[in-house]
Amino acid sequence: MSVYTELAKYPVFTIDEVKKFTGNEKTAYSQLNRFMKKELVKKIRKNIYSVVNPATGQLLATRYQIACAITDTAYISHHSAFEYYGLTNQVFNEIYVSSETKFNHFEYNHITYNFIASKMNEGILEAKNTTGIKITDLERTVIDSIRDFNKIGGLEELLNCLEGIQYLNEKKLKRYLDVYDIQGLYQRVGYFLDYYRKEMQLSNEFIKYCKNNIGKSRRYLVNEVKEDNYYNNEWGLMVPEDLFGIVDKEGDILV
Repeated sequence: MSVYTELAKYPVFTIDEVKKFTGNEKTAYSQLNRFMKKELVKKIRKNIYSVVNPATGQLLATRYQIACAITDTAYISHHSAFEYYGLTNQVFNEIYVSSETKFNHFEYNHITYNFIASKMNEGILEAKNTTGIKITDLERTVIDSIRDFNKIGGLEELLNCLEGIQYLNEKKLKRYLDVYDIQGLYQRVGYFLDYYRKEMQLSNEFIKYCKNNIGKSRRYLVNEVKEDNYYNNEWGLMVPEDLFGIVDKEGDILV
C-alpha cells in the first residue's frame, strides 16, 4: 500500500508515523513535503499533521482529534466536553484542552485551542466509536465546569449545559470533589446540583455530603461583585438575584 493510504488510517499523525512507512527520517520529511505541496496533507502545528480528504478538501481529523494530539496527556474538558456530549446550545470557536504538559494556545482553521492545566488524572475516558479522542466523563465535566465557570464559558452557558443532564453518578461526583478538596467547590456544586437534584436523579444524601464539607466561609458564587446579590444562608453564598430565571426549562435564555 502507498504511504498516503497508510497515513489516512491516522486522523492525526506525526513524523514518527511517516518514518514507519518510509524507513528513515530524511525520506519521511521528503515524502511529507510532497504530500503537502499536493495538498494531500496539511500541517496543523509543529509535528502535527492530518490527511486531506480529496473528495471534500477537508481534513480527516476533527477538532477534537486535533486537540487530543497536542500533547501526550491532552484531553477534552469543560465546555468542550459538554459540546461533545451534545449538551450545549452553541458551538464555540474554541476548544478547551486539559493537559499535564503546557502548550501555548493557538488557532487553526478559525478554531482556538486553549490550554488548561490538568489537576487530576481521574475521570478521563477514551471516546467510543471514534479514535484518538480522550475526554472527561460527564461527572468530571460538571465538577470542572462549575469550578471554572467564572473563567470558562460563563454562568449562562453553564446553566444551559446543566439543564440537559438527566443522570449523574454520585459516587463519581464525590470522588472528584474529594480529589480537589476545595470548600468553595463543595459550596458551588452543592448549590447548583441541589436545584437540579430531581432532574439529575441525585439523592438528598449527596446534597448533605456537599453541605458537610463547605466550612463556614461566605463566598460569592460569581466573581464579579454585583449589587443585586443576596445571601443564601443554606450554602453560605452571595448569589445573583433570580439566578435560575435567566434560563427556562427548555434551555432558552430569557430576556
